[in-house]
Parts: sequence; C-alpha cells; structure tokens
Amino acid sequence: MSEAPRAPGAFGRGRTRTGGTGPGGARSNGPRSNGSNGEAACYAALDLGTNNCRLLIATPNGGGFRVVEAFSRIVRLGEGLSQTGRLSEPAMERAMAALKVSAEKVRRRKVVRLRAIATQACRMAENGPAFIERVAEETGLRLQIISPQEEAKLSVAGCLNLIDRSADAALVVDVGGGSTELSWVELKDAPPTGTPPMRAWLSVPIGVVTLAERFPEGEHGTEAWFREMIEAVKSEIAAFRRADPMREVFDADRAHLIGTSGAITSLAGMHLELPRYDRSRVDGIWMTREQCDAAAGRLLALKPQQRAEQPCIGPDRADLVLAGAAILQAVQELWPCSRVRVADRGLREGILISLMAEKGRRRRRRRRGGARGRTLAAAE
Repeated sequence: MSEAPRAPGAFGRGRTRTGGTGPGGARSNGPRSNGSNGEAACYAALDLGTNNCRLLIATPNGGGFRVVEAFSRIVRLGEGLSQTGRLSEPAMERAMAALKVSAEKVRRRKVVRLRAIATQACRMAENGPAFIERVAEETGLRLQIISPQEEAKLSVAGCLNLIDRSADAALVVDVGGGSTELSWVELKDAPPTGTPPMRAWLSVPIGVVTLAERFPEGEHGTEAWFREMIEAVKSEIAAFRRADPMREVFDADRAHLIGTSGAITSLAGMHLELPRYDRSRVDGIWMTREQCDAAAGRLLALKPQQRAEQPCIGPDRADLVLAGAAILQAVQELWPCSRVRVADRGLREGILISLMAEKGRRRRRRRRGGARGRTLAAAE
C-alpha cells in the first residue's frame, strides 16, 4: 500500500492550500493537537465511489478512534458510465458539490492528515483523470485513484473488529456502486490479535449501479428478474476468479461472511424493522442466510415507490437495494455459510486506521532516534 499523504499532500492547487500548511493551517507533520487549545488532532478519510461520496473525521482514542464528524451523500458519479465509458457532466457536478462540502468540513475541523481516494468510477472512466484534476482546481482536494487490491485491503482493515476469530476464515464482501471486492481472510492458526493474513482477493466490475442499469426493474420487480441478476453476478465472478479460494472451509460451515455496503445495511434495517436507520443497532449484527433471503423477499414484494418510503432505504437507494441484495445472494450461493455479519464500516475506517498507525510508527522512530542520540552523546 502506498504511503498515505499528509494533510497538504491531499490538497491540490486549489484555494484550500495556503503556504506550507494543510487545511485550517495545520502543519503537514501532524502535530498532536489542532492548535493552542490542546484539542486532539483530527484525521480524515474521504471516499469518492461510484454511488456515494463519504467523509469521516476522527481523533485517535486508545487503540482506535473517536468519530467527530461524518458526511455521506449519494452522488451517482458512475451513472451511465457502463454505456458511455465517461463520467457525465451532471454526475460530476453532483460529486463536485459533495466534495466542496467535504473540503469545507476538513478545513473547519483543522484536519492534520487526510487521505482522499477515488475508486471504480474514476478507474473505469476515460475522463476520470481529468475529473481528478478538476476536483483539485475547484476544491483543493487531491484525490488518489486506488487499485482494486488496495481497495480490498482497506475494506478488510476497516472491518477487522467484526471478524469472528473462532472461525477458520472470513470473506469480506464490499459491494460498491461499480465494483464488488471479495477478500478471503485466513483465521485458522492466525494470532489472536493483529491483522490476519488475506489469503486471496477478487475485484469484480459489477456493483449496485452497474447491475441496476443492466437489469432495469420497470414498474415492479419479479422473482425471475431478481434471479436473473443473481445469475449474472455469479457469471461475472466465475469469469474473473482463477480458483475457488477456501471453498472447503465454507462447505464445512467453518467460515462467515462480512457484508459492507449501503444495500446490505439496508437489508439489516429491514430485518430489524427499524422505524429509522440506526447505525448502532445495525453495525455488527449477525444475520442468517434465511434472514437475508427473507429481507430481500420483503423488498422484492414492494414496488419501487413503496421501497422509497421505507425508513432504512429512502428514495436514493430504492432502485439499487435489490441489486445489492442480488450480489450478496450470489456470493452466498458460491461460498455457502450460515451467517453473515453486517458492517456499517469499511474503506474510510481502514484509511483512518492506516493514517493513525503510520503516525504512531513515525513517532516511535523519532523516539528511538532521540534515545540513540542521547546514548552516543553519553558514550562520548
């Protein structure tokens, strides 16, 4: 994984960069506080995906972090991309508006280290690099287009605390707007703490936006239409995978899935029958295969307008949530297991963990260097 950029490194030539400082005047070497008031230093992760623009700002807290601000907006940057190969002007304008809001939040919080990434839509689009330059000019944010492999690694890092270490393996399923990343984590004989080894990973260029565009629903979805989406996803996965990672572990039900996406958290909200979406009740919940299928069945029985009225879905996800359910069901059929853990976390959390870990490593190196210097001086 490439080194995460420092705060000014995540800002381009735009208005937000002033002199040698990062957003809000914070120095690029990441001080322990945001200023003279002694507030804890803020770190930020920004993820511009095919469907969403998400920002998370947090401060270190023991071995983890405390979220101080979160922002998410559906922008559908990849709308129509699979047909044209380009980001459309309306989609770029929607994304730009969300990025400007994000940049202002980063400045206001005096973030000392920021990493801003872009994923499948910008990887795939012919004009993706030009859009990245435009973002730098108009917002000051310097977005980095990351590889599918790095996207998979960051998703796993963000979900580590949800892995059941008593299992032999876990499959992290990150369903995006334009791609789905599958990461197989080996747990058998892994140490009880730390990051377990990632045995294999796979990125399939199909997500909720691309699948929904490929299979338009019409006035009302049918079981045949839903099954057609599932089979299409299974075919896509079969075309890209070279092997069947850890299949024997899944056949023996010694593994579990972790599902991270807005569609999967919406399924969990439907399962729980929440009057409104509540992250504290959704993140980390276990669902059986039967419960996932039942929640998808309830959604399929609703017309798009009725789904839009569901408090855990809303109008922005009404036409995408069943595509996400189809992707999850396809994975469950290929790697059967009795349970899936729902994650309202992923890329952004993985970025924050890596940023804070790098800061800790640099601090330890400085301390060791200082100690060696004092030892040499004493010896002389």
